[in-house]
Amino acid sequence: MSNLTKRVLASIVMIAVASLCLALGDLAFWLLAVVVALFMMAEWSDLLKVDRSRKRLAQFTLSVPLAIMAPGLAAGPGFFALGLIAASFFFLTIISRRPEYGAGALYVGLPVLSLLAIRLHEDGLALSLWAMALVWACDSGAFFVGRQFGGPKLAPTISPAKTWSGLIGGVAAATLLAMAMRWAHGLPLHLVVATPFLAVLAQGGDLFESALKRRAGVKDSGNVLPGHGGVMDRLDGIVPVAPVAALLIFLPDLF
Repeated sequence: MSNLTKRVLASIVMIAVASLCLALGDLAFWLLAVVVALFMMAEWSDLLKVDRSRKRLAQFTLSVPLAIMAPGLAAGPGFFALGLIAASFFFLTIISRRPEYGAGALYVGLPVLSLLAIRLHEDGLALSLWAMALVWACDSGAFFVGRQFGGPKLAPTISPAKTWSGLIGGVAAATLLAMAMRWAHGLPLHLVVATPFLAVLAQGGDLFESALKRRAGVKDSGNVLPGHGGVMDRLDGIVPVAPVAALLIFLPDLF
């Protein structure tokens, strides 16, 4: 199969698995999030070229807040879990004297906490789907529009393949998705309005991970996903979007 075919098939399978776990409920989604988070923590460590023992230590350390987030079995995705994520950052930073090593706990832990918290919202299924699907739509729109039209490069020194036309296509695709979800599921208007900005943020997350890979001298963060590379390569856009989406969802409820 061509790389494009592998990419499309892998995307379909990943979206189907994520959607199924969302539909099955909080615990199934948490289990998926734990597996994904541990893969991402390993890939973060690999990009920093830490040894095997430090990579395992990072995974074990992150396992503590991940376990606490288990809905119905532990405290859940709340402030206690947030504190443990921060503690993981400080612990890994202190023992390694490398803040970028400890930052992996924040990079991985915060989006997991955010998505699990969104899933527990009274409209959690639709809102979780929106937070993830806008990134999927943005990635797909950016890929196909950029591939079709090309044009000026978005950040040639970081990711030579990305173009401004791709960014516009990604933002348009994400916005259309949000509008469709408002029509079909009553997505709140302020989330629809925020979607284009979150799409830009998703592309920023993609560029940030590209910069990490360029610094590490590798093409992909891993090789577990056909056509995509590593787990981070597929979820780099969700990393910055999920926490901001959670704030947009929960802050109005506080006032």
